[in-house]
Amino acid sequence: MEGYFDYAATCPMDEDALEAYVHATRHYFANTKSLHDSGTKAHALLDQCRNTIADLLGIEREGVYFTSGGTESNELALDALLKAGKGRHIITTEAEHSSVRNLIQRCEEEGYKVTRVPLNEKGMVHVEDVARAIQEDTVLMAIQHVNSDIGTVQPIRELSNLCRAHGILFHSDCVQSFGKMALEEVAPYVDSLSVSSHKLYGPKGVGAVYIRPSLSFHPKTPGGTHEGGVRAGTVNTPGIAGFTVAAEKMVKERSRIESKIVQLKKTFLEAGEWRLVGDTADSSVPIIGLLLPEIEGQWAMLEGNRRDFHFSTGSACRTGSQGPPGTLLAMGCDAEEAKSFIRLSFSHEQTNEQVEKLALFLNELHKPTVAK
Repeated sequence: MEGYFDYAATCPMDEDALEAYVHATRHYFANTKSLHDSGTKAHALLDQCRNTIADLLGIEREGVYFTSGGTESNELALDALLKAGKGRHIITTEAEHSSVRNLIQRCEEEGYKVTRVPLNEKGMVHVEDVARAIQEDTVLMAIQHVNSDIGTVQPIRELSNLCRAHGILFHSDCVQSFGKMALEEVAPYVDSLSVSSHKLYGPKGVGAVYIRPSLSFHPKTPGGTHEGGVRAGTVNTPGIAGFTVAAEKMVKERSRIESKIVQLKKTFLEAGEWRLVGDTADSSVPIIGLLLPEIEGQWAMLEGNRRDFHFSTGSACRTGSQGPPGTLLAMGCDAEEAKSFIRLSFSHEQTNEQVEKLALFLNELHKPTVAK
């Protein structure tokens, strides 16, 4: 789709992933918990996929549980860590994905204390601010790896050092980074993380959560037989097969993909004078956040749609809600100014020409109307 620039919301399905999905649907359709040969065959495929995802993330396979996507993964992880730890204080940011923000807000309503640390003008947390936020009964820190609105990368290793020094459990949402960035500096240093299939060209309705196997906790839904009891309900084996193939392909080609994304972003940023949100110009993260001067982002999105350019005004999971993205508010951006925000997200399959056409369109929006 030539004018599609909303890959952070969802991606088209990779052809190899689609082929794996169809193949598994036809030949591995049995319930993985059934004791007959067909069930055993499906279970063997599920185990193979679990091993592969664990290897790609650099984590223990025993801690990998397949889910319906990033939102469920976040919910299972936060629930597990709060049950495994001791304390009633949580540290997070307003820039988290809505699934994390909403869950933590519910925790607050149930009596947890919550500290939301701000972001600086680059869209980063100051580790010193996080350190100051730590209390005697801090049980959990939930800070994402890559921001879904502006693409900034948080200092996970440094935050992990703080958590380990104070006995705090650490969850990181890695939905926007898995398959697009090396996670060697993330996965080994967190107690849980979440990933999603459709953000890396796999099928929708599939994801995974990693919860450190040494943690002791009671599953959110008691009595479940699937996924080690952590998640109830029959697993989506064909979807997991497609997810695994898509993830393998992205990780294998990551160097080429990162180079292409850097090139596309450079082409776009050089084609106009943009007000970039956050320090992401040289990053290989395929997300750019912009503030359009004197133009509402919602209007720009609708006008773009009319011209067959498809981008967003923030995370699709919060689109339709009132107010600007929490990321901008966490950075101290004025609410009125934040209305001019748009998010562009790119694909390594796009061309410089496609990106230049988008830049030309956005440049035209800036031109004042000439009275006739």
